[in-house]
Amino acid sequence: MERITQSERMLIGGELVESSSGEWSISVNPANEAPIGRVPAATAEDVERAVVAAETAWPGWAARTPMERAGIMNVFADAIAARADEILKVEVTDTGNTIRPMRMIDVPTAVESLRYYAGLAPDLRGETIPATRDHIHMTLHEPYGVVARIAPFNHPVMFAVARTAAALAAGNAVIVKPPETSPLSAMILAEIARDALPPGVFNIVTGDGPNVGDAIVRHPRVKRIAFIGSPTTGRAIQRAAAEVTVKNITLELGGKNPMIVFPDCDPEKVAEAAVAGMNFSWQGQSCGSLSRLLLHEDVHDRVLEAVADRVAALRLGDPLSDDTDVGPVNSENHMRRILEHCAAADQDGARRVVGGGRPAGAEFEKGYWVQPTIYADVTPELRLWQNEVFGPVLAVGRWKDFDQAVEMANSTEYGLTAAIWTNDIKNALKMARRVRSGHLWINGSSMHFLGVPFGGMKTSGVGREEGREELYSYTETKTINIML
Repeated sequence: MERITQSERMLIGGELVESSSGEWSISVNPANEAPIGRVPAATAEDVERAVVAAETAWPGWAARTPMERAGIMNVFADAIAARADEILKVEVTDTGNTIRPMRMIDVPTAVESLRYYAGLAPDLRGETIPATRDHIHMTLHEPYGVVARIAPFNHPVMFAVARTAAALAAGNAVIVKPPETSPLSAMILAEIARDALPPGVFNIVTGDGPNVGDAIVRHPRVKRIAFIGSPTTGRAIQRAAAEVTVKNITLELGGKNPMIVFPDCDPEKVAEAAVAGMNFSWQGQSCGSLSRLLLHEDVHDRVLEAVADRVAALRLGDPLSDDTDVGPVNSENHMRRILEHCAAADQDGARRVVGGGRPAGAEFEKGYWVQPTIYADVTPELRLWQNEVFGPVLAVGRWKDFDQAVEMANSTEYGLTAAIWTNDIKNALKMARRVRSGHLWINGSSMHFLGVPFGGMKTSGVGREEGREELYSYTETKTINIML
């Protein structure tokens, strides 16, 4: 086995440790199925150890001034930035994501988020309320204590760090469960956090969902949980937590996100944005991917042709090469599900324009490869319109009038992101008001902006991340009434 990380230990209470069971989980390179490393296969006992460590650590962490916490978080950010190249290579090899966009996005976003929330920490404030004339009424914001983050496989380090920064800034101690199919970068993160943060403030417990994830979710002293993943798993987390106690759970779940194109747009610019919005660079494996392209009938054929030309020209290959546009999907099970979606689309009568199967060639005989794919003539009653594929598959539909476009956009259970393309500001804002999605772009696609809330409506989740709202979500409001 080619081991691409030096450390094989998770982080509990400031120490790098193995699993209490002594067992391991092997990670493979999705490009060629070769074993590339191992991580501890943790148990419920290890989760208990992490909870105890976090419980021990958080009061002292919360007692520090916001500026003291901010200073330590910036040291953590500096240490991550110093090992950015190492993290990048491990994540590309372990996830299948291509190196060019990850170099610009994943580690930089983790570092920037730590600095952003470190800067916000001193501004975490309550308020005074003039409820009566004779007394003083005020609120404080206090940390939950022990909180957990269950990270997805598509951007492991980015979500493990960027989506715990607010919790740390608010004074909580964190337990992170990395994804079981791409956990190796968490071993580097464990080394960094051990040296940069007080013991127990940041803990990493590796393992699968049924064992480690379930133990975290059901632990009665983990009051606050955040998860990014599928709606099915999100609902399972809600059910499991509710069987134990009342918890605050935020969920960023799936998306079947529409890109609505009006006839007054430049077809070439729209095509460029549609390909970028589909996130083919990480094989469409993003909750926010614009996987439904709604084209007005007047520009339908021209835009579809331009999109198809661009998708057909995407280069598949070694994710570590700067010349590669699309790598493999993350796991064999995931590849099989994507190909099943394509087979169902063929059966349902959607028109396959590009792709739809495994790529040809000896270099693709091993690994979890799926061609970038476009289906046209996809209508709302088809499964491909309704179901999230979470892969490099774009569904294209046609609309004629404004109300029809609204109905088509809102015709799924999801409501995470949407894009609206038009040069008519009235149409843009009218459509934005009526589309039931939590995060929209007008004449843009699939971009995140630090400080701008991100989250979904309907089945796509609850709660908002990436802004000031996320910081406050890791606190509980305490009200104090002073009777004068």
